[in-house]
Amino acid sequence: MEFQDILYTAESGIATVTINRPEVRNAVRPRTYEELTAAMHVAADDPSVGVVVLTGAGDKAFCSGGDIRDQQERVPEVGRKHMRRLFALSSVMRMMDKPVIAKVRGFCVGGGNEINLFCDMTIASEDAKFGQTGPRVGSVPIWGACQLLARYVGERKAREMLYTCRLYTAQQALDMGLINDVVKGEELDAAVETLCQEILDKSPQSLRIAKLALNAGSDQEFYGSYFPTSELLASIYGNTENMEGISAFLEKRKPDFRKFRGRA
Repeated sequence: MEFQDILYTAESGIATVTINRPEVRNAVRPRTYEELTAAMHVAADDPSVGVVVLTGAGDKAFCSGGDIRDQQERVPEVGRKHMRRLFALSSVMRMMDKPVIAKVRGFCVGGGNEINLFCDMTIASEDAKFGQTGPRVGSVPIWGACQLLARYVGERKAREMLYTCRLYTAQQALDMGLINDVVKGEELDAAVETLCQEILDKSPQSLRIAKLALNAGSDQEFYGSYFPTSELLASIYGNTENMEGISAFLEKRKPDFRKFRGRA
């Protein structure tokens, strides 16, 4: 597959996958998801690769989530196809037998934070911002955040993040258990490189078994909910609240969801 939205390199045991859409803060569109999935499969199947680093181009964002312009055209039938696309990416990230490390600068929000949840570990720069955005635009993060976020930060904090759509600093994300470490911006590359070398120095077989064993419990529940989750998310697209949220975002105004209160 020829990559347009991402960059892929592999050297000295480390595969680096970069979301390369800095002009839109590395927002992901259908092609981006498909390229990320293809790149993850390449890394998973390459015996010379021992660890994967996922990052975003530039210094403004790791990933700002789904490209809202694409979502404007989405209806339930398209939503179902999109959910299959999403789960193809999360499946290879979780099921590959190699650690995936998120290297985060800037915004890591919405679907970007869900991608972060699918990674095994995360190191962020001090300027990173984390959070979910779904209810702000008439959507909901049931690709992964509703299922996995509470396992990282606890149920109370997860509910706060999901319901309020607040942004959290890298230090707050570290304190709540969402990420592994925070470093100065100029030290981020070196910190991730050090972590990768620590991993590469360990037994590949042991790492493989450890990752699969760690994921066994949570992912059985996660993927067991795939089909109802897919249908739920597909049903969101094209309804009036969803279109109000998207239109407001594109017009750079605050959506008026209060007018929907009391409606079934």
